[in-house]
Amino acid sequence: MIVSTLKNLFESYLSDLNFDKEPANLYTPIKYTLKNAGKRIRPLLVLLSSKSFGADVKQALPAAAAIEIFHNFTLLHDDIMDNAPLRRGKPTVYKKWGENIAILSGDAMLVWAYKMLEAFDGVIYKKLNSVLNKTAIEVCEGQQMDMDFETRMDVSIDEYIEMIRLKTAVLLGAALRFGGIIAKVNEEDLTHISDFGIKLGLAFQIQDDYLDTFGDKDAFGKCIGGDILDRKKTFLYLTALQEATPGDKTYLQELFTTKNLPDAQLIDETVKFFKKYHVDKMALKQIETFTHQALDALNKTGLPENEKAFWRNFALNLMQRNS
Repeated sequence: MIVSTLKNLFESYLSDLNFDKEPANLYTPIKYTLKNAGKRIRPLLVLLSSKSFGADVKQALPAAAAIEIFHNFTLLHDDIMDNAPLRRGKPTVYKKWGENIAILSGDAMLVWAYKMLEAFDGVIYKKLNSVLNKTAIEVCEGQQMDMDFETRMDVSIDEYIEMIRLKTAVLLGAALRFGGIIAKVNEEDLTHISDFGIKLGLAFQIQDDYLDTFGDKDAFGKCIGGDILDRKKTFLYLTALQEATPGDKTYLQELFTTKNLPDAQLIDETVKFFKKYHVDKMALKQIETFTHQALDALNKTGLPENEKAFWRNFALNLMQRNS
């Protein structure tokens, strides 16, 4: 109930932000992006964290908007780099308006993210700004690592974990830290609640890898095997390489570099290979490990037991998703 209430509160706040500005070709894509923005997990983390630590959630709304606008800015630019035609089932900004507009609208969103923090004063503003600066650099580092991996044949699992930590997980940690900063909690609690978010983010991303290959098509909401067709070096692929015999390792690498295989055949042979080496089970085990690490970090916070119970349920529900 509290999650849906806070989501509605955030949606109302976001809709009141004035993006009805000129030039329309700059601001219309921003409105389009924010309206088609998914589950709002990151801004909800800001609001829920502030509430758990005893702050007025309404005071946290600008920080939640900053996180959400920043996240969607990164997606505008990611879609250009990935040449992605669709985002959440709709045309991406660069496909709909062109690459130059997508770049400029994304740049404006980044500025707006920082602008939202102007709602805070003094020490709180400085701390929030510092967290967003650090997170923004880390997300860029993660994106560059991801692009570098496309042309490398020697990517390790540890490198992959570090890439998804930077590209995805640190923003979840930042969202939770934002809430704690607004509630003026101590640095130890900020560290633990941030670590909770980062570990949960790692689990979430590996689960995304798993669902892309082994999920239910109808529940997942997109084509199963998309990562395989894109030849992405996911946790599944890298684990398969690590576990495979030398001959099988060469076979998988050749499978991913061959360009003339029919899509269905590529997916079918890759899935069979993953199952041969029990990669599906190993991915689920890694998801469980990161989820437990997240809960350990949560337990180290000074949150009341009822708030810890809420976050445990939140984390477990998040990791039981099938889409």
